[in-house]
Amino acid sequence: MQQPPFAAPELVCPAGSLRALQLAVDAGADTVYLGLKNATNARNFAGLNFDDAQVREGIAYAHKRGRKVLMALNTFAQSADVTPWYRAVDTAVDFGADALICADTAVMAYATRTHPELRLHLSVQASATSYEAINFYQRHYNIQRAVLPRVLTLQQVQHVLRNTSVEIECFAFGSLCVMVEGRCTLSSYATGQSPNNVGVCSPPSAVRWTDTPTGVESRLGGMLIDHYAPDEPRGYPTICKGRFVVEGKRDYAIEEPTSLNTLAILPELMKMGVKALKIEGRQRSPAYTEQVTKVWRQAIDAAKASPDRFSVQPTWTATLGHLAEGQQHTLGALDRPWR
Repeated sequence: MQQPPFAAPELVCPAGSLRALQLAVDAGADTVYLGLKNATNARNFAGLNFDDAQVREGIAYAHKRGRKVLMALNTFAQSADVTPWYRAVDTAVDFGADALICADTAVMAYATRTHPELRLHLSVQASATSYEAINFYQRHYNIQRAVLPRVLTLQQVQHVLRNTSVEIECFAFGSLCVMVEGRCTLSSYATGQSPNNVGVCSPPSAVRWTDTPTGVESRLGGMLIDHYAPDEPRGYPTICKGRFVVEGKRDYAIEEPTSLNTLAILPELMKMGVKALKIEGRQRSPAYTEQVTKVWRQAIDAAKASPDRFSVQPTWTATLGHLAEGQQHTLGALDRPWR
């Protein structure tokens, strides 16, 4: 029997630049998310993000086409001076952002108190993995959506959905880390700067590339992270994805570069009632954003039209496989066959 069509989840795509935002919108994103050029967002890399004029232009571009823009304020405010975070909340409201993505309770309290009409989305950086935690944020800060950390099984995601009225957003595609969002201190160990406060793991000022007779060494805060052969593709130096010598063997000691890809379970996520699917990658190129958005737009539309006949198209897999970190992908914690 033909199953009834499911509600299509909102496709939420990354925008590290105005060009990426425009390409994402044109490629079919329902929503894009962006951050300011400061430590208030968790992708505070040089050359990324938006100044005031770009935010205004980006929001106008999206709204003119019926799309939404979310602003990420998802680092934790510095106790010595919270004003940049509060100012960013006001800026988002002034510019017409459709919602804030927040992790810090101080930021959420300020936003709730000062702009009660503003939608708040709980960032993955808040590390809320249970419906009790999500309902707490709803009760105290009126959050309307929560982004789940990438540590839950599919059954656990369903359990959360059954026990909260908060909209649930799940990651659909993009690079994986060691899956302790909001709690990582690896780079601060090497550099003295926490990604949770300054908005970037492996700050560029601490990164060094050194040519050697056998290849290129990458270092973070003076620590040797990896060594690449002359023609070998190089990843951005992070401790979690570095190759280290352990018991005489050099390999990925913590995590091998790979990307989450949930295309194979898209109808299940839709049937469960996931409200939005998030594409990771504000630090990626506009071309990456465009290609990934096109694939996911096609996939969501196909699953909505005929969920019982949905199948992952080889062209989608080929495109995403080429763009995946390390050219490999996984269902991550959503599927734990070892249990």
